[in-house]
Amino acid sequence: MSQTIDAAHHRRGLLITGLGGLALSFDIPLIRSSDGEVWSLLAVRSLCTFSVAIVAWVMLNRVLGKRIGLVPGKVGLLAGLFYGLGSFTFLLSVFNTATANVVFIVAFTSMFAAVLSWIFLKERPSNATLVTMAVMVFGVGLIVHDGLKSGDFFGDALALCSALMLASAITVSRASGKDMGLVPLATAIFPCVIGYMLSPAEGLQIAHPGWIIFDGLFMIPLAFFCLATGPRYLSAPEVGMFYLLETILAPIWIWLTFNEVPTQNTLIGGAILIVALVGHSLWQMRQKSADKGEASNEFPFTG
Repeated sequence: MSQTIDAAHHRRGLLITGLGGLALSFDIPLIRSSDGEVWSLLAVRSLCTFSVAIVAWVMLNRVLGKRIGLVPGKVGLLAGLFYGLGSFTFLLSVFNTATANVVFIVAFTSMFAAVLSWIFLKERPSNATLVTMAVMVFGVGLIVHDGLKSGDFFGDALALCSALMLASAITVSRASGKDMGLVPLATAIFPCVIGYMLSPAEGLQIAHPGWIIFDGLFMIPLAFFCLATGPRYLSAPEVGMFYLLETILAPIWIWLTFNEVPTQNTLIGGAILIVALVGHSLWQMRQKSADKGEASNEFPFTG
């Protein structure tokens, strides 16, 4: 009976997290389909996401009776600042380099998080993680070197900065131990204000605003909610693998929609990143299963 319940929970986790990764993969195609000026898109996308955060916060506190802070204190503001900067640099990178470059480089977030946790939280990565990091540095180096030759280095650097900002936000959240579930959505107000201030004086310029509104109101909140819920049912390595759906699918959607073909170096570097991350996640899952097996053998009558 217990195994049946565990299997059902695992299937539910796979469905929820898979939906989140799929929703996230449409972010860049929807941004590109909106065909707008970058600051206008940043303002509208962030305002929509912030609106969803406010509605969710009111629903959770007033309707469901849960006392959840929108931004939990100064540490929440710090994490929110990193999330906001990450959103800011991510959108700019979309307009300054190829989509494949952006998603492959942003996949480096998990390794940045491991380094920051090592430095600030004294959580030394395992030897396997260190090897994976070295392989991923090589993959990112191929992509950035290709961007340097093609004149896209600025966009690649922005994507790398976005990965660093997201990793910083994750590290701050881990260090605080507080519920940061609404922080990425609530602090979207920061890039919203920046985008509005820098948008053209004659007003927002977006050819097809419906796409970016749909992205900000539905796809981004859905992705964040599902990927944040996944750890309730799946291990962290399993959840991490579903983030790779954006890395794999976004370039395909862009290729099908805009006929933007990645360069050979980008494809090679991206393949190295994906193989390294998948291999590392599978290793972590195997280690976790082995640890559980040892525990059950040591205490065979527990439970």
